Amino acid sequence: MENNFHDELKKLMDEYVHFVYKATRKFPKEELYGVTSQLRRAAMSVILNYIEGYARIGIASYKNFLIIAFGSLKESKYLLHFSLTEKYMSKEYYRIGLEMADRIGAMLWGTINKIKK
Repeated sequence: MENNFHDELKKLMDEYVHFVYKATRKFPKEELYGVTSQLRRAAMSVILNYIEGYARIGIASYKNFLIIAFGSLKESKYLLHFSLTEKYMSKEYYRIGLEMADRIGAMLWGTINKIKK
């Protein structure tokens, strides 16, 4: 069961990264090194820290990487909101991204809270 949960979470994170890349393709060119890059890096950081933490030996290290992944997720959620208010992103794209992020966040937070220490 643990492996199914891990695989599902990793799949959702992968879909989220690809969604963010697709959503940011039409952002203003002057934002390429600003919001576009930051949002992409934050979304990518979610899955990369999760994968790295999952591969680590030691529960404290694993939990630390999960916390970093959760922080990156929160960062990306703010950047989605910022992109909406700046009209870089449609309300529909924002809604989809937010739903994905919330689902990932709930799964990550649940995992973090199950770990002792």
